[in-house]
Amino acid sequence: MEIFTTMCLLALYYGFLCLCKLVIQKRDQSCYMLAYECYKAKEDMKVNSDSCAKIVMQNKNLGLDELRFLLKTIVNSGIGEETSCPRNIIECRNSTIEDELREMDDIIFYTLDKLFARSTSISPSQIDILVVNVSMLSPAPSLTSRITNRYKMREDIKTFNLSGMGCSASLIAIDVVQNLFKLYKNANAIVVSTESLAPNWYCGKEKSMMLTNCLFRSGGCSMLFTNNRDLKHRAMLKLKHLVRTHIGSSDEAYDCCIQAEDESGYQGFRLTKYLTKAAALAFTMNLQVLVPKMLPLREILRYLLASLLHNLSTKSQKLEADGGDGVKPNLKTGIEHFCIHPGGRAIIDGIGKSLGLSDYDVEPSRMALYRFGNTSAAGFWYALGYMEAKQRLKKGNRILMSGFGAGFKCNNIVWEVLKDLDDANVWKDCIDSYPPETLVNPFMEKYGWLNDEYLSFLRLDFSQLFA
Repeated sequence: MEIFTTMCLLALYYGFLCLCKLVIQKRDQSCYMLAYECYKAKEDMKVNSDSCAKIVMQNKNLGLDELRFLLKTIVNSGIGEETSCPRNIIECRNSTIEDELREMDDIIFYTLDKLFARSTSISPSQIDILVVNVSMLSPAPSLTSRITNRYKMREDIKTFNLSGMGCSASLIAIDVVQNLFKLYKNANAIVVSTESLAPNWYCGKEKSMMLTNCLFRSGGCSMLFTNNRDLKHRAMLKLKHLVRTHIGSSDEAYDCCIQAEDESGYQGFRLTKYLTKAAALAFTMNLQVLVPKMLPLREILRYLLASLLHNLSTKSQKLEADGGDGVKPNLKTGIEHFCIHPGGRAIIDGIGKSLGLSDYDVEPSRMALYRFGNTSAAGFWYALGYMEAKQRLKKGNRILMSGFGAGFKCNNIVWEVLKDLDDANVWKDCIDSYPPETLVNPFMEKYGWLNDEYLSFLRLDFSQLFA
């Protein structure tokens, strides 16, 4: 009997030790953001609508129809008069390898210099993991090697270069860091997120490939992460949930957003009409996984009950397809702030409408698009910076970041704010003037005659969400 009791006690003790080990291991795998720095271009790199029109008109391949389309897109893009482009585009000349690397060095080293200056207790030699995401440029030596050489980082640093991931690449990079934190204790990681525009200006006349010229602008962000709990008191954000959805097995989804050559041999990025369907499908699939994790139980039960009653009470196939009013989960019960990727006005408006968000909720993304343009994977952080500069982020708040990328993929991430945030960051010189009284392009009157329906396929329809 004593032997049996002893064995039971030993088994309980062993189980208790295993449980404690799992708890400690889980705790050490937390991902904290310590700081981030966004890129702000020099004054001589700024382009307004008028200068954009002049750049567009330098393309001798364009006829009147194509010019009308491009100017119409610029005027209605939701982009303001303060965005920036690489110098070779402003000067209307083809890029050289020097232009391409100079663009990357300018953005990357600007943000990293400021990041290390802010985080004085962590030097470049203390960085264990470095992830760089640039979709459209992959030089040799790699961009991570350029950073390692510039800052004389350790020989055992773990470096990763992500390419071809599109506008949600920074969230993928953070997922890489989060998974590596499971293997390395007390580690520090840097994510650098930007895009190469200098060599990727489209010179052809295919309308589905012209849009990138109108929407994308120079931008970038460097972020510092750690899983060291001793640094938690210095952290801004804690990663709560991250869900990635990839529907590239569908040929239509794979081809809807793809780098290609047109019939004349000009290389560019083609956006097809299936883009809106792919975005809605991937977003819905992603939220089906994420929503149960981030919403309180009472809201999940309310949604399930409302959906059941709705399905029992209606026989209209159209209503069932739409999901009906009142049968969508209220995301605001689990999320205080929404950081939609500022990829374009249609994306922001489409997601905002589908999730039942107010103008206040989507304001950070609209303002990031207006002030900085579509900065690809860095766009989230300009929107986050706006929230911080407006002193919206309070301790305990949760932030949902939502973005799409070529492939086709949708990535969503939920952050918890660990302390009140009020740094004006990259918005310091202009935050008091935002939001402006109107977002109407000042050149609308000048180019107002350019009315057509070519952009109709970019109006995102998320009516199937939660259906």
